Amino acid sequence: MADIGTRTNLSDLLGTPVVDAAGRVLGRVREVAMETDINHDTVDALVVRSGHWGSKNADRYIPVEHLLPTNSGALKLIGSTSHSGLPKEGHFFLLERDLLDQQIIDVSGQKVVRVNDVDFLWSTNQDHLELRVSEVEVGMRGAVRRLLKGLAPQKAIEAIVSRLKPRVIPWDFVDLIEVDPARRVHLKIEHSRLAKMHPSDIADILEDLSPIEREAVFTTLDEEVAAEALEEVAPKLQKSLIEGLDSERVADIVEEMDPAAAADLLAELPEERSEAILDQMEPTERREMQDLLEFHVESAAGRMTTKYLLLNDGATVVDAIAAVRAFENEPEALSEIYLKDDQEQLVGAIPLARILLATPQTKLDTLAEKRFIQAPADLHQNEVVELFDKYNLRELPVVNKEKRLVGVIRADSVIGFLRNER
Repeated sequence: MADIGTRTNLSDLLGTPVVDAAGRVLGRVREVAMETDINHDTVDALVVRSGHWGSKNADRYIPVEHLLPTNSGALKLIGSTSHSGLPKEGHFFLLERDLLDQQIIDVSGQKVVRVNDVDFLWSTNQDHLELRVSEVEVGMRGAVRRLLKGLAPQKAIEAIVSRLKPRVIPWDFVDLIEVDPARRVHLKIEHSRLAKMHPSDIADILEDLSPIEREAVFTTLDEEVAAEALEEVAPKLQKSLIEGLDSERVADIVEEMDPAAAADLLAELPEERSEAILDQMEPTERREMQDLLEFHVESAAGRMTTKYLLLNDGATVVDAIAAVRAFENEPEALSEIYLKDDQEQLVGAIPLARILLATPQTKLDTLAEKRFIQAPADLHQNEVVELFDKYNLRELPVVNKEKRLVGVIRADSVIGFLRNER
């Protein structure tokens, strides 16, 4: 038997003879199968084609633990010779069919690449043998190996490809793109790795994919990750990504988005589609979104978020810290806390850092900037940009005609506007 730790690859494994104890060839490897509902690197079985199991060109699904690699390059069948046909479609994927020449996501390099070959490692686990995927080849080495297969001896081919610089991605850094809806659901666990990437990187990847691959990836993301990625792509691509989703699914995603970004998205949709999505939203989020949609999309109010902290001007630092801890949205989005008087009018803004440096019983109104910049709700977005530039703002409060705070424009919203204007 070949040494444990022996490496092989998919292009060499395909066509490998499977023999019995006497050395008689029973068939040849046609496919390599892995379960899709388990996030692992272990090959479950090889699909062997042969006429020795009762019918011509019959395919048999042989678990890897029933096979042993030999020094001759063949695989020896051990144990029972009674093996079933292929399992139910959708519970597994086949590496040649579903992975070779397909685009995958390199979650470490944050890019989309094409698979030219797959590398394996034979190993032991307790009392049985395992075949594990170690990495995928995305460079010329795998492509040349496959191109020359059958045209030269295997040793000669390996001597040629060994001179080529390897370009590989460890299997741990691979996320598969499954375009078949029947199997796509089983890959959702695999995309937990994709979800750990920065939303901007996910957005870049979505833009690099074809429409069908883009849909395949986006539908496997959970609502929070999908919302963050959706905020980072251009409006045209936003509409494309949600086009094939039902209104309930879109509503779940929209509820996780920044309100300003969500309102911008709904404003770009046909009225009937927008209303259908609003109908599926929770009452509180729906009212908030409807309020934002009443403002002109190019106004200050059209670019604001309603996620902010507003306290009474008699509050203390202790009250402010408690409010930050109770803030239901992402606390890292906060850079200012705002104060209102008895008439609910905006009277001050306090940088969060100033609060953290003050003693607990300090009154917030003693820390507030009295001369702070604010914008009326109907101010044009171009003038909003000018205010950010002139005063070097991190965020800008937006007030209505009664001088009451209705929202906050943050710098990232302005940057997004400028990016879309290029």
